[in-house]
Amino acid sequence: MGKVATDGMIDGGLDKVITCTTLTVCAGEPTSIGDITTKALASVVVDGADFTKAAGDVSGRKAIVGQQTNIPIIATGTADHVVIGDGVDYEVTTATAQLLTSGGTVTVPAWDIEIADPV
Repeated sequence: MGKVATDGMIDGGLDKVITCTTLTVCAGEPTSIGDITTKALASVVVDGADFTKAAGDVSGRKAIVGQQTNIPIIATGTADHVVIGDGVDYEVTTATAQLLTSGGTVTVPAWDIEIADPV
């Protein structure tokens, strides 16, 4: 018997992603929801309009996290992780290391969060 997951089933996981309310640029990988604030260099409010669900690049489905521009930098440090979260749950991705200086702004390009079809 084969393995199948409909788009609606996979989208259930992505529906949680699109409820995220903040995008935070961090110095180091946060290890808890509280650690996000500790490592934050820049942060912006996001909502459902900042996410798009689509077919995955290879299979399954994806949520595209939209580009965020001119995010105010609140602390100086080397940014190397980006986090989206809802105050309880979060997802972390790596970023190209970049020195950020307090008082400036930073742009985070769009990226995908994918859930593949079962194999």
